[in-house]
Amino acid sequence: MNISVLGAGAWGTAMAIAFAAKNQVLLWGRNQSAMSAMQADKQNVAYLSGFPFPESLQITSDFATAMAHAAGPEGLLVIATSVSGLRPTLEACRAYQPKNIIWLCKGFEESTQLLPHQVAEQVLGQGVAFGALSGPSFAQEVAKGLPCALTIASKSNELSSLVVQALHVNAMRVYSSDDVVGVEVGGAVKNILAIATGVADGLGLGLNARAALITRGLAEISRLGVALGGRSETLMGLTGVGDLILTCTGDLSRNRKVGLALAQGKSLDIIVQELGHVAEGVRCAKAVRSLAQSLGIQMPITDAVAGVLFDGISLQEMISRLLARDAKQEIH
Repeated sequence: MNISVLGAGAWGTAMAIAFAAKNQVLLWGRNQSAMSAMQADKQNVAYLSGFPFPESLQITSDFATAMAHAAGPEGLLVIATSVSGLRPTLEACRAYQPKNIIWLCKGFEESTQLLPHQVAEQVLGQGVAFGALSGPSFAQEVAKGLPCALTIASKSNELSSLVVQALHVNAMRVYSSDDVVGVEVGGAVKNILAIATGVADGLGLGLNARAALITRGLAEISRLGVALGGRSETLMGLTGVGDLILTCTGDLSRNRKVGLALAQGKSLDIIVQELGHVAEGVRCAKAVRSLAQSLGIQMPITDAVAGVLFDGISLQEMISRLLARDAKQEIH
């Protein structure tokens, strides 16, 4: 299959490397000099150093070339931008009348509080099959060829079958789901909870506290997911509890790193600058807090994280607020 990956950050690069084991893959990035350097170095030194490109992986900075490569009913566009870059990328794609599009980003659009598939519906309208590829996975491990399991979520059975056929290869297992809302909510909110667990670990609150945050965080994800039309069983799978556990405990997690740095007393501006990569949980926290409030959904951990990030609440106040909550039935 011909696949064009749009976005040459760490995640897009890792996926392009993995996809190239079975497909004809073209990796596109907007920065011409950066893409020329990747072509010369045969790796992405800036974002994923140490992982050489396979000979079959092509590199370009020409958008028209990338679109032409994945044209037709058997071609596949993979958008590997952040959530904030999804809308402009889809708008750029629209003029080329693509048939099949999936995205890798996880979060809510900050300005609209929309999930990625809702953004796609606004931009693309009818006639394009689209979906989200999500699940517990770190870029470095995918590029290394280590085992991982992902889920393609789409309302199009044809697109899901196409993606599974193309990407279910070697150490990458790809499952399908028609619960796009559930899959996207799980992928979005777990990033916020990873910040919370990073803070707890950085403050030395112990493994008991980490387990409590992950478990109660899953309850928050489930409440929001079901309220938005997702299914609770989806959130017990790869894209819910699976992604949550990985992101909250794995040292490669960008969002966990944000929490750890907050616990060291660093400001958010310094953390983002030092990180050098997008941590979607930061952008997502404000949107999810606002959405939860409008829906009347209790999400105390999310609210606490947003308070620290945007309202000047101290970490000790964040912990005190969570510990001061009234006792209630666990499952409700």
